[in-house]
Amino acid sequence: MPQDDDEDEEAGPPGLPPGTPFYMTPGGAAALAAELRRLWSEERPKVVEVVSWAAGLGDRSENADYQYGKRRLREIDRRVRFLRKRLERVQVVDPSAQAKRDQVFFGATVTYAREDDREVTVTIVGVDEADSAAGRISWVSPVARTLLGKRVGDLVTLRTPQGSEQIEVVAIAYPAA
Repeated sequence: MPQDDDEDEEAGPPGLPPGTPFYMTPGGAAALAAELRRLWSEERPKVVEVVSWAAGLGDRSENADYQYGKRRLREIDRRVRFLRKRLERVQVVDPSAQAKRDQVFFGATVTYAREDDREVTVTIVGVDEADSAAGRISWVSPVARTLLGKRVGDLVTLRTPQGSEQIEVVAIAYPAA
């Protein structure tokens, strides 16, 4: 999910050259913006209030509320910095606006058949939106990189740590415009 919050300002998605954009769907960008708003406007003020109260009690060295609150503030501030940097650099791509719907591009939902005839359906999304349990894979993942640009019926070789496997693109879908 999220990368290290202290990532280099110029670093791009993992495995790609620096400066590569952070592609994201409109929903993914909205989710990051909502998390930023929630952290900054709701959670942080509550923690600041608790820390202020705890600081007023005196000895801070053995004050668990104060120590935990300060730690939580650092975590929130780190995440807020990460989200702000990410949202500054994100390039929103709306899959529903895709004109070439017969090829696999960012935002496509792709069904492919494996060598054992099992069918797998994945949606290609941004690095911060990936959730393999929900079938959302990052556009920089090996599966997505293998599928990008392909059409229904294409047979391609997917290289994995377990070896190579032939997969066939069975279906491509994009959200309605």
